[in-house]
Amino acid sequence: MANIKSQKKRILTNAKAAERNKAVRSELKTRIKSAVNTNGEDNGADALRLAVKRIDKAAAKGIIHPNKAARTKSRLMHKLNAETSA
Repeated sequence: MANIKSQKKRILTNAKAAERNKAVRSELKTRIKSAVNTNGEDNGADALRLAVKRIDKAAAKGIIHPNKAARTKSRLMHKLNAETSA
């Protein structure tokens, strides 16, 4: 346990930030799964749009790395394009 007052405060703020980031990452996973599991349904485009929006938002806030966001979007588009062409 830290002895310095500022470090004790930093531990608390880091815990709060980690909790917020955890919620965002969880939502990202849910959005990506829902976009992948649409199987060409009508709401597939909306699910994809929401997933990409959340990925971009998380990257902008620094929750995920920008390269990870780009890679995830690329893989998502690749999967959905393969579904629609097949």
